[in-house]
Amino acid sequence: MSTLPANEPSCADPADARAVDLVIEGRPRGVGSTTVARLLPSPRRHTVGPFIFLDHLGPVELAPGVGFDVRPHPHIGLSTVTYFLAGANVHRDSLGTVQVNRPGDVNLMTAGRGVVHSERAEPAFRTSGGAMHGVQIWLALPDAHEDDAPSFEHHPQATLPAIAPGPGARGRVLIGAAFGARSPIRHPSEPLLVDLELDDGAAIELPADAAERAVFVISGELCIG
Repeated sequence: MSTLPANEPSCADPADARAVDLVIEGRPRGVGSTTVARLLPSPRRHTVGPFIFLDHLGPVELAPGVGFDVRPHPHIGLSTVTYFLAGANVHRDSLGTVQVNRPGDVNLMTAGRGVVHSERAEPAFRTSGGAMHGVQIWLALPDAHEDDAPSFEHHPQATLPAIAPGPGARGRVLIGAAFGARSPIRHPSEPLLVDLELDDGAAIELPADAAERAVFVISGELCIG
């Protein structure tokens, strides 16, 4: 559990409620060998800026010989961002891409006028088993780019800028610019995506650059306000 410094308001302070428009709780459902909790869209909030889908995969422990496999399927008119915290998968698509995605890397596939892809367990990970945990995000494309040619980008963790926005806080800018750093990933919708890890009691101020902002709590608890 996270705790605030003594000079910060309690999470029970009614003023904190005004800092948050809506709280959405994911409900994990079994999907093959793992679980998936869909945060977006929800009945009361369909999108946050260009973010139209947010799926939380796992965490689950997979036995040796068991993998998380998604068979070939089409996408059109949007982009997908795949980001693992544990485990490894192999992305294949109709562009001829074959790419292993490991924790901390970002896969960005822009479907544009159409692409087919699959996600299958990386062979060594399937053999050994282990923790599987990650997120997949769908990004809307501006109308002018919905029929662009499909494309795929892989960005290893080392290419994504590390940040330390405050005492006890660290992370990486995955897409966009924040905390004085800019990701090498460019997208026509200009999204902002940052992965942060905070120690107990740490506090940071979120950038106000984006008109709509959301915090996805992967584990632990946060006070906002």
